[in-house]
Amino acid sequence: MGGWQPLPDELPAEVRHFVEQLRLLKDRTGLSLVALGARTAYSKSSWHRYLNATQPPPRQAVLALCRVAGVDHERIGVRWELAVQAWPRQIPVPERAEGGDGDEYRDDPTLPWWDTPPEEPQGEPGGRLLRYALSLLFLMLLMAVVGVVVLG
Repeated sequence: MGGWQPLPDELPAEVRHFVEQLRLLKDRTGLSLVALGARTAYSKSSWHRYLNATQPPPRQAVLALCRVAGVDHERIGVRWELAVQAWPRQIPVPERAEGGDGDEYRDDPTLPWWDTPPEEPQGEPGGRLLRYALSLLFLMLLMAVVGVVVLG
């Protein structure tokens, strides 16, 4: 891993392995941290923290990196879970849950717009209007038939 600064010696093996995998993925993209930030909706400084093991990345950041690198996210997702569980707790992490003893990690739920799953359709937009129109047509025909019978 060419130009990377060395990782701290006291990092747990799971965290070290995960960050090394992230670095390989980042190198695979050929992008600078600025360009990676622009492609993933996570800033250059965030990627710097994630890739130097000073802060665990949110799951969505890892998924975005996998997407940009063109790799399947399944294997790295398992490594992410193991790393987050083993991440050193003395490092202040903004994504940690508020309250409690501060040891609980809270993932960032923010999704870039391109990774957001499509919303479930609530029904066809014109479906209700079509039902009203057909009901009105039926009532008009019914009134015409009643009018012919009564007047005829």
